[in-house]
Amino acid sequence: MNDIISQNLTVLIKNIKDKKISSEEVTKSFIKKAEKAKTLNCYITEDFDSAIQKAKKFDSKPNFKCKLPGIPIAVKDLFCTNGVKTTAGSKILNNFIPTYESTVTQNLWNEGGILLGKLNCDEFAMGSSNETSFFGNVQSPIDKNLVPGGSSGGSASALASNLTPITIGTDTGGSIRQPASFTGTVGLKPTYGSCSRYGIVAFASSLDQAGPMAKNVKDCALLHEVISSYDSKDSTSIDFKRNNYSELLTTNIKGKKIGIPKEYRVDGMPIEIEDLWTKGIEYIKECGATTMDISLPHTSYALPTYYIVAPAEASSNLARYDGVKYGFRSEGENLIDMYERTRSEGFGNEVKRRIMIGTYVLSSGYYDAYYLKAQKVRKLIKSDFDEAYKKVDAILTPSTPSSAFKIGEKTNDPVSMYLNDIFTVPVNLAGLPGISIPAGLDKKGYPLGLQIIGKAFDEQNLLNIAHAMEEKINFKNNIKEWWIK
Repeated sequence: MNDIISQNLTVLIKNIKDKKISSEEVTKSFIKKAEKAKTLNCYITEDFDSAIQKAKKFDSKPNFKCKLPGIPIAVKDLFCTNGVKTTAGSKILNNFIPTYESTVTQNLWNEGGILLGKLNCDEFAMGSSNETSFFGNVQSPIDKNLVPGGSSGGSASALASNLTPITIGTDTGGSIRQPASFTGTVGLKPTYGSCSRYGIVAFASSLDQAGPMAKNVKDCALLHEVISSYDSKDSTSIDFKRNNYSELLTTNIKGKKIGIPKEYRVDGMPIEIEDLWTKGIEYIKECGATTMDISLPHTSYALPTYYIVAPAEASSNLARYDGVKYGFRSEGENLIDMYERTRSEGFGNEVKRRIMIGTYVLSSGYYDAYYLKAQKVRKLIKSDFDEAYKKVDAILTPSTPSSAFKIGEKTNDPVSMYLNDIFTVPVNLAGLPGISIPAGLDKKGYPLGLQIIGKAFDEQNLLNIAHAMEEKINFKNNIKEWWIK
């Protein structure tokens, strides 16, 4: 079993195609590991019996032309899965079973993927630590006292602990890249509009984007190849020519210019992050690329802008959860009382906090002062990147301002929690692609990540740079499997 689950996606696919192992063997191996890892609290809903049946069916009539032939996959519980409970980590959707499939997950199943189950996440993707989930916090496989990051914390923890060979998450302000950095895995936030949002439980519609999470860049490239597609059911989906990203992957980045933004050197940043960034610049040069100091002058406004725009959109998107059509319902003396009780009891504190902020900034008298101004600043942030890309091909920054923090450390300090997204939110505001790759360990042995930010729809170049750096870094994760009894 250990031999199978330690294999990366590319190797698993080759071994299944060569008939050295079967889909059933692979599926049972990951299920067996997951059953030993309950302590991590990665799964909200398991679909193990169905997964084994689907694996047997694949083995009886294999289709090796698929890109994910018989590969078992666990996904973030924000993607609607037909006939399988989808909760978004919230009490208010605790009994919701969709009758339709998200486009992204349908793309997985069309290419031979098999659903293992749904992974834990911060409630409605609102959080940076996976502590806001109604189903309890996920623990990091790195250390039982650490958060795995969020909101895709269950996805990152399951991937790092070999409970799934690959996974998908969603990224609204860093929710793929930050947990990837915290767990020593690779996470890609694609260009906005690259992956369909149809069937994904909405948080902030102009920021949300699905993306791949994997053990290495090549696996990430292949998974992105599968999930990225134009979708007429999503009005924000962009119709552009998509590459066979994994086939075109190369480590030859000679002549590329990589920007180093001075604004990402923030006050109080640990020396370990500064040193990591310096090493990253050295790796870039060793790969044959050059670096250039650049300025992104409106970076300091990104976080406050994000925490106006995102809650505003969340307050609108979450208005649909009223206990009438689906989900949790609390009894009330009348209709209005039922609405109030349902939303008060169904949503957690962080979700209610963001709904209140969002409703406030959209209210009469405050719309111009807050929301409209934030949208103007958002445009300036995007213009900063546009100007930078006239000179450089990509931008290198740290993924996070620190390594993973302890469970409960920032729970009572929302501002401190929000500051964890300082390096990731500008990418979402500008609609750009960004990838986090593991680049080193701090003195405690906790993973640290570097972020590469690319031009819109230039995922191939982004993946190539990440692939070249990954080869130079040769990262080895420090996981001792403390959770196995």
